Amino acid sequence: MQVVSSAPLNRPEALRILLPHTLTEASVQAPPAAAQLLTLAGETMGTTWSVQCLVTDARNDWRAAIEAELDDVVLQMSNWRADSDISRFNQAAAGEWVTLPVACFQVVATALHIARLSGGAYDPTAAALVNLWGFGPAPRREHAPSADQVVRARQHCGYQKIEVDAPMRRIRQPGDMALDLCAIAKGYAVDAVSAMLAANGCMHHLVEIGGELRGMGLRPDQLPWWVDLEAPPLDDAARGQTALPVQDRVGLHGLAIATSGDYRRFFIDSAQRQRYAHTLDPRTGYPASHALASVTVLHEQCMLADAWSTALTVLGPQAGMEMARRHQLAARFVVRSADGFRETLSPAYLEMLE
Repeated sequence: MQVVSSAPLNRPEALRILLPHTLTEASVQAPPAAAQLLTLAGETMGTTWSVQCLVTDARNDWRAAIEAELDDVVLQMSNWRADSDISRFNQAAAGEWVTLPVACFQVVATALHIARLSGGAYDPTAAALVNLWGFGPAPRREHAPSADQVVRARQHCGYQKIEVDAPMRRIRQPGDMALDLCAIAKGYAVDAVSAMLAANGCMHHLVEIGGELRGMGLRPDQLPWWVDLEAPPLDDAARGQTALPVQDRVGLHGLAIATSGDYRRFFIDSAQRQRYAHTLDPRTGYPASHALASVTVLHEQCMLADAWSTALTVLGPQAGMEMARRHQLAARFVVRSADGFRETLSPAYLEMLE
């Protein structure tokens, strides 16, 4: 997604504007006259982060505060670190209860909730499959796994097997099961940094991690934080195909955005000459195989936008749209066709169009 941070709003015929319901005259509070725009960036979770914020005291070490928040998320939720809280659960013995910190438990409980609502299209217990296909800490693959390998990996998955003790903030290891929070933790980190900035008096900011964003307040010019939605690239060999004819621009004011697509991470099996995307369907054990190229979800919480974009991508154009309608999700589906791309928009998404 492209952040439109300084240029005046240009509105050609091919530009659609989306505004959150929270953007009303009563909700708009102008930034302090003495506020300065501070832009920071760095690396985290195998990707990059950036923050734009309006501050009245540039002497404060905002970078240190942001990096501390991000480091805490990694230490709790990264299965790439052997000493994280999630790795502690993944390494626990069968039947052992594992107590989690508040944030980690919140993310795990939310992930399991989305798994139930989506019928397992999103499943945080699919770490064995993610590793098998080479999209986790395990080495990347050059060839697809065998059918027997997929069957064996699926035996170590299943959100229904996880017992949760909410009052004690603990979950029970059923045995040889690993959690993978990659499809929700990054969104949570965006929310966490945004909440930290607001708690410290920085009410006008835009937080981005790996293309997922949350905006709060206004830009220096007293406009919302404008973001252009990401569109899938056309295939190199797709001569004559057309891209999406319309560019969507969203005003992020108390709103977050996440996009899941099959063009971001993948590998090509040279023997089969087949492309395998990183979005796995835990219900089958294989990468999702349909014409859906990407799903963008707008939500007040980036954590939920992150998880739902994955779930809807796995479900596909028809079932995904039904799920978006049922849960009133603002979602844009981009589908491949013989002529290029076409899009379908959920009712909640259409309601946000200016």
